Amino acid sequence: MNQKTNINNLVRANIKALKPYSSARDEFKGTADVFLDANENPFGDLNRYPDPQQKEIKDKLSAIKKVATDQIFIGNGSDEVIDLAFRIFCEPGKDKVLTFTPTYGMYNVSANINNIEVIEQPLINDFQINLNQLQPYLDFEDVKIIFICSPNNPTGNSLNPEDIEYILENFNGIVIVDEAYIDFSAQASFIKNIDKYDNLIVSQTFSKAWGLAGVRVGVAYASQAIIAYYNRVKPPYNVSTLNQKAVLNSLNNLEEVTQNIDTILDERTKLKEALSKLAIVKKIYPTDSNFLLVEVDDANKTYQYLIEEKVIIRNRNTQVKNCIRITVGTPEENNTLIEALKRI
Repeated sequence: MNQKTNINNLVRANIKALKPYSSARDEFKGTADVFLDANENPFGDLNRYPDPQQKEIKDKLSAIKKVATDQIFIGNGSDEVIDLAFRIFCEPGKDKVLTFTPTYGMYNVSANINNIEVIEQPLINDFQINLNQLQPYLDFEDVKIIFICSPNNPTGNSLNPEDIEYILENFNGIVIVDEAYIDFSAQASFIKNIDKYDNLIVSQTFSKAWGLAGVRVGVAYASQAIIAYYNRVKPPYNVSTLNQKAVLNSLNNLEEVTQNIDTILDERTKLKEALSKLAIVKKIYPTDSNFLLVEVDDANKTYQYLIEEKVIIRNRNTQVKNCIRITVGTPEENNTLIEALKRI
């Protein structure tokens, strides 16, 4: 554990002094026959406020992930996990965060919204962290958060876990390891390290492997101290009743989720093989995710051509020269893509 890290010293003074809003559902947690405490409409199927602490979801995740419930935060998508980190730890107009590029664009957007400067460190050889280049920033007092996306978006690869541990051990700020795609990877999750490193936040989501992108539910795993601050700052009812029910339904159907992941991984292999036979494809980058980063002759032209064929992929030319990002679809969708690319 990074002995130098004291979470309370990293939290903004106004957040430490903040008295959180206490909702009706926070003040009474038991069972009753009549609820006249929250100014709800007494009629309807969705007239009651949702559980503000998402207890059922946390209980299920605790059993699956082997993590205590008070080390779990449920957010309105992973974007809320990211945004609240800025609000808790970063003074607007003063503090900075660091990212490794190319990476997920919401880190920059959320930083800009919160008036936080972003230091961008380019990934090197096979999209890995350059520790030598990073070293000076580990001692910068105004760098409060380092974001590490692994498996990374848009490159698809996992970052070296030894490099991530080095950062955790030598950085006095918060390290957020974004594992949105971890369920597609053979790499072990960093959740196993949240008791080892007080400054670690592991972010995951139900949007990818769980097939619930429309539900908008993300998860943060961290020390009890960090999760307590997340709960202090979050809106009282940040995850709706409908969204909580959708997540619980998936958590109760783990076999189906696992089967879908296996299918995606099989299709990823087939898609990579089919793409490798196409003349326009110059390189397919290694991936631990549910997508492939592919270098082609001309990414802009390929992207526009596929639009005309009513096949939508992502043009990542501005992030990685002449690269497109292809999400692994159903067997039928993948075949449609390949056939379209053959006609170029």
